[in-house]
Amino acid sequence: MVVDRIFSGIQPTGTPHLGNYLGAIQNWVNLQEEYSSVLYSIMDMHSLTMPKEPALLRQNILDTTAAILACGIDPKKCFLFRQSLVPEHAELAWILGCITNVPRLLRLPQWKMKRASQSNGGTVGLLTYPVLQAADILLYKSTHVPVGEDQVLHLELAQDIAQHFNKKYGEFFPVPKAILSTTKKIKSLRDPTVKMSKSDTQKLATVNIVDSPDEIVLKFRKAVTDFTSEVTYDPASRPGVSNLVSIHSAVSGLSIEEVLHQSVGLDTAHYKMVVAESVIQKFAPIRNEIKKLQEDKAHLIQVLEAGAEKAKELATPIYQEIRRLVGFQ
Repeated sequence: MVVDRIFSGIQPTGTPHLGNYLGAIQNWVNLQEEYSSVLYSIMDMHSLTMPKEPALLRQNILDTTAAILACGIDPKKCFLFRQSLVPEHAELAWILGCITNVPRLLRLPQWKMKRASQSNGGTVGLLTYPVLQAADILLYKSTHVPVGEDQVLHLELAQDIAQHFNKKYGEFFPVPKAILSTTKKIKSLRDPTVKMSKSDTQKLATVNIVDSPDEIVLKFRKAVTDFTSEVTYDPASRPGVSNLVSIHSAVSGLSIEEVLHQSVGLDTAHYKMVVAESVIQKFAPIRNEIKKLQEDKAHLIQVLEAGAEKAKELATPIYQEIRRLVGFQ
């Protein structure tokens, strides 16, 4: 019997930014209430595709864990664990890599984009991490994966790998379906044509969920809009103000239409402060909870280790059957 099962992961980049929260974590909180089997992973193995200092990685793992717990992820309602504590992820990635064609990986846009930032022309890990993503999902026979627009192609690869495996070894993996985020992609406050990113060199471009109220106000005050003062929603011709409307809608729970109705008569300068205040109110309790959790590293480590034990219990019989199917035992 196929059990509806959610799998999703987040790279440990420290405390998430506004785009991470609205695009992924807020959705995770809702999904843990809707599904009985939910796994969320801190993807520390994936983080090695871009160079990291070990001490920074260790701290980022704990900070990311504190942040998603503070945002409402409940280890009693899901398995929250660190990817590298379940070695079957890497073992299955090898098996799946042996049935995946290199040209398919070379066509993925993230490979083309990220390899440009590496002086050596790109590593094997950077090329093959989408296969590890497929293993992350399939190891638990996951049926649904919440994804953003930029990860759809990687999920399609996982779907194709599952079908290829099933054709070669017999029906085994469910083909995972995408759960697309309903939140509009959150853009940079300094360049609303690109998505908000932690790696953005412009400090005013990205709102972090631990930013102080003063920092949030400054970033929204400096947000790039245009020379029209009216608040409207037209991402094609007015990307800056439309990004503010998307943020306001997502943090307030109001529809785009409701946000626009409330903003009649406001010019964009005043509207920026309305959006900033909504974000401040949303993040104030989360920021306070993050600070409390960061003071108890032992608790954060225990949460991840307990989650990994549960994940291993689920993964072990599935992986043992995979070993049998491919001829390892």
